[in-house]
Amino acid sequence: MKNSISFRLKGRYALFTDPITKIGGEKCSYQLPTYEAIKGVLKSIYWKPTLIWYVDKVRVMRPLRTQTKGTKPLTWGGGNTLAIYTFLHDVEYQVQAHFEWNLHRPELANDRIDGKHYNILQRTLEKGGRQDIFLGTRDCQGYVEPCEFGEGPGAYDDINELAFGLMFHSFAYPDETGVEELHSQFWQATLKQGILEFPRPEQCSIRRFVRPMSMKAFGLGENLLPAEQEEVLL
Repeated sequence: MKNSISFRLKGRYALFTDPITKIGGEKCSYQLPTYEAIKGVLKSIYWKPTLIWYVDKVRVMRPLRTQTKGTKPLTWGGGNTLAIYTFLHDVEYQVQAHFEWNLHRPELANDRIDGKHYNILQRTLEKGGRQDIFLGTRDCQGYVEPCEFGEGPGAYDDINELAFGLMFHSFAYPDETGVEELHSQFWQATLKQGILEFPRPEQCSIRRFVRPMSMKAFGLGENLLPAEQEEVLL
């Protein structure tokens, strides 16, 4: 089954928020993208509940740079407040990922058609994705285009290993685990010769229960966006 893609991801700013700084209002970005952020990019390129995205590798193409900016985020009571965010500046990555069938959704078994989703994925990737691409947060616009993973020089190709300590990995959602609970997952991030190899979500040894959560129901021919309705008619 054809299910693997590689693409270039870049943007002027990125904010992969460290959970430690998130609740205080003064957000500070991780130095590397999180698995969950890259998975969000993949879902913006193409996603159906029939499949689950897995991020394999991320290659850092440009040097790590940060920039501090004053922002005015919305407050719960209405209006704005002043906060200082630390962004990554001028980022570019190469991403390698693949999708697998979501076996926790037997009602969509008839949609597991070899080649169908891959062909749609290739067309949407060439056009820059189905939805807007964000690098960690809506404030940071990103752009994608197809590429060959490993091509061209990277900023950290000659450095054997850089350890970044404990980092947030991803959320474990009930429609991907079959358990009606939401969990956050963490891992020890290490950049080796400029490449970040992610473990699969079930391989993360550090997990934290967040809250109970139920699975959303889907069905063939239902819950379609206008663009997806056109794909069905075609």
